[in-house]
Amino acid sequence: MAAMGKPSVAKVIELIGSSTTGWEDAAANAVKEAAKTVKNIRHVYLKECTAKVEGDRIVEYRANVNVTFIVERES
Repeated sequence: MAAMGKPSVAKVIELIGSSTTGWEDAAANAVKEAAKTVKNIRHVYLKECTAKVEGDRIVEYRANVNVTFIVERES
């Protein structure tokens, strides 16, 4: 994680992404939305997959993910 000999700090946030097409897309949506306000995203860890069911079919896929990013600090 260290760049140019400087130690770095990483932070992890937990998010739930959703999609009507699949779990992979739900995880990607979580990262895409996080990237709108969070810089330096480095990793995503898929913790859990769930789905909303109506009748006899899945209508929404949900991905519970941990997103890791490097904390920026002033020199």
